[in-house]
Amino acid sequence: MQPLEPTYCTGYRQIDIVSRSSIISPLLIMAGGYSLIVAIKQRRVRTVDRLYIRQHTHTSQITHPQASTGERVLQVTAEETRHHIMKWAIVLCAVVALSECIIQVPLIKGKSARESLEEQGLWNEYKGKFPFNPTRFDDQSLYVSNEQMTNDADLAYFGVISIGTPPQSFTVIFDTGSSNLWIPSVYCSSAACANHKRFNPSLSSTFKNAGKSLSIRYGTGSMTGFEGFDTVVVGGIPVKNQIFGLSQSEAPFMAHMKADGILGLAYPRLAASQATPVFDNMMTQHLVNQDMFSVYLTRNSAVGSMVTFGGVDTNHYSGQIAWIPLSSQMYWQITVDSVTVNGQIVACNGGCQAIVDTGTSNIVGPQADISSMARAVGAHSANGDNVVNCNNINNMPSMVFHIHGQAFTLPASTYVRQSTYYGCRTGLQSSSSDLWILGDIFIRQYYSIFSRAQNMVGLALAR
Repeated sequence: MQPLEPTYCTGYRQIDIVSRSSIISPLLIMAGGYSLIVAIKQRRVRTVDRLYIRQHTHTSQITHPQASTGERVLQVTAEETRHHIMKWAIVLCAVVALSECIIQVPLIKGKSARESLEEQGLWNEYKGKFPFNPTRFDDQSLYVSNEQMTNDADLAYFGVISIGTPPQSFTVIFDTGSSNLWIPSVYCSSAACANHKRFNPSLSSTFKNAGKSLSIRYGTGSMTGFEGFDTVVVGGIPVKNQIFGLSQSEAPFMAHMKADGILGLAYPRLAASQATPVFDNMMTQHLVNQDMFSVYLTRNSAVGSMVTFGGVDTNHYSGQIAWIPLSSQMYWQITVDSVTVNGQIVACNGGCQAIVDTGTSNIVGPQADISSMARAVGAHSANGDNVVNCNNINNMPSMVFHIHGQAFTLPASTYVRQSTYYGCRTGLQSSSSDLWILGDIFIRQYYSIFSRAQNMVGLALAR
């Protein structure tokens, strides 16, 4: 079954608008060349909002919010009107379009915990204390009471949200492999909380204590805390009465993580304490145009990565979208037919299950399969990594994931990482679970769309 046609964004630039009241009065309309600027003042808000409408030769219309201190982005494309000044109709159309918006949250690609620790010469010590373990798959019985997360030191992408009234800002990992939102609180005295921002519920007039405890288990420790309700602003859009976790203690390895917390984007079935995930509330409160979100991760640039709620952004991919039905609606889980190198099956023979997971940096699979893949591309094991000669990257073969009858190719340049201190290694990691993880290495190559409306994942070659 083909999903509904998604909302597309084409030919826009970022423009800010704040809209907290439906009662507005136009102040100024200016036209010139290809651009039109409309300034709008809200009668109930002191500040002046700016609505920028850029005209192109396209006939499609887009609305596009931006994550920046509670502001929205609205964009409209239309046929050229350089000979006419758009008047009240433009303002009215723009206001109506606010109800059919998509929301974009820029992601920052910072240094991972691993990179920072390597610079300090502490990586081997850290790895010994906190070995990588995708514990979220180890014990299915824990899902009803505990959210499980992995201590992945290679995570590098995070975005900004705010919580409370007035807003308190936090950096979070947008994680499709978990479902809860949690952040550090002022009640946490762990070392991991001391070097991160902490939420103070007493400073928020809209905070309500949920009266529930929360536990997030890791391979080498846990986060414990309690849950509360408050307004969470994502991409400038306020999500009312959102439940979230406030940590009171955190595992020591969290002190090395760059993000303050986690914003889970998996299904409610995975959520701890039956908490409603943020995106579910966005859908219920009709804050998104369509019940889907998409993720674009840059390869090298620190800026440009994006999570888009409510649609897709055609600027971030090329070619057709391949739609893949979910095999299970807890994670974003799909069936992989096989993995080949040089035309030979090297892993996942006969099919396997995998999740598309922004909360994991690498490609993770059963040990025997990962070892087979590593040998096929010429890697060898050293110090816990599958390492390669940096001079051979251009001659190394591609890995091909065969999914739903289509081939998704990962060239060596995408699955090999180069460290200033430890040479080159593949992004292949083994686990004790049969469930594969297609992490950021895969998502950087393939723009990933997560459709709750149709329970599908869409993949397209990233630009």
